Amino acid sequence: MFSRIVRPTLNTARKFSTSQQNNYRVTVCGAAGGIGQPLSLLLKLNPLVTELNCYDIAPFTPGVACDLSHIETASKVKGFAGQESLKDALSNAEVVVIPAGVPRKPGMTRDDLFGSNANVVKTIFECATEACPDAIFCIITNPVNSCVPIACEVMKKANKLNPRRIFGVSTLDIVRANTFVGEMCGVNPKEMNVPVIGGHSGITIVPLFSRATPKVSIPKDKLDALTKRVQEAGTEVVNAKAGHGSATLSMAYSGARFANSILRALTGEQDVTECAYVMSDVTEVEYFASPVKLGKCGIEQNCGVGDINEYEENKLCEAMEQLKKDIKKGIEFVQKGDKKCK
Repeated sequence: MFSRIVRPTLNTARKFSTSQQNNYRVTVCGAAGGIGQPLSLLLKLNPLVTELNCYDIAPFTPGVACDLSHIETASKVKGFAGQESLKDALSNAEVVVIPAGVPRKPGMTRDDLFGSNANVVKTIFECATEACPDAIFCIITNPVNSCVPIACEVMKKANKLNPRRIFGVSTLDIVRANTFVGEMCGVNPKEMNVPVIGGHSGITIVPLFSRATPKVSIPKDKLDALTKRVQEAGTEVVNAKAGHGSATLSMAYSGARFANSILRALTGEQDVTECAYVMSDVTEVEYFASPVKLGKCGIEQNCGVGDINEYEENKLCEAMEQLKKDIKKGIEFVQKGDKKCK
C-alpha cells in the first residue's frame, strides 16, 4: 500500500549555517505576529540571508523591521504594512516563509482556522503568481493539510505551479518528537532524529519511532501515550497558555530551522533532508509529509515512507481518511471560489 524506499540518512540541520555566503532574499508574510516576530529575528541572524522583507497587515510592521534592523548582522531589513504592499514585499523573493493567519485558542483544532486562514494563503499566492512565482514557499499557516493544496491550486490556475518549490512546514512535529523521546530515553534531544510522516494535525501526524536515530527502545505500554503527545502537542501549548496564544516560539524555531535547510540546499550543499508536507505520489493521497531531499530546485527527491512497523502502519492507515478530507477541502476552496467553503 505504501512506498517502500531505502531509508536515507537524515540531516536535520539543527544549527544555522555559518557559511560566509550571503546571497538570498527572504520574505516573511505575517512578520508582526506571535510566530512571525521571533521567526524574523532568527532569519535576521542567518548569514545566508541578504535581504529580509517583513510583511504583515498590522500597521506597526515597519516598526518590527526597524527593531530588527538594529541587530549587528549584514542583512538588510524592510517593513511592509497592509495588503496594498504585499506585492512589493514579495517582489523577487527567493524564499517566502508564511506564518500569517489567526492562531488557535483553547478548544479549537487547526481545522477550525480554515475559514479565515484559507483566504490569507489564497491572497498571498495570488499575489506571488506575479511577484515571485519561482520562489520557494514555506507554509506554516494552519491548517497546513489544507493550506498547501490551496497554494498549489492557486499556482496551477495561473499556470505557475512548480510543486517542487511549495512546502508545508511540519518540522515542529519532528522537533517535538525528538524532544519527547530524548526526555523519555535519557538522550540529548539535539542528537535525536525521529522522522514524522502523514500530515500536520491530530491523527494525521505519524511519528516513526522505529526509525529514530540513535535507535531507542520505547516500552510498548508507553508507545500510545508518546504518539498521542506528539499528535496533540499543539493543544498542550494552547491549553497551557490559557487563551493567550498557541505554539509561537517553538514554531518560530522550527520554521527558521526549515528555512535554513532550504537556504543551505540552495547554496549547493549536498544531502540536506527534512520532513515536509508536499505534493506527493508516494501514497494514495496527493499531499503527504515525508522526508524529502532538498536541492537548488527545491525537492530533489521524495524519500517516501520507507520501512515502518505494524504499529506505524496502522497509525498511517488511520491518518489517510482525515488527510483525504483535509486535502479535498483545500482544493475545493480554490476551485469553487467559495470563501465560506465548509
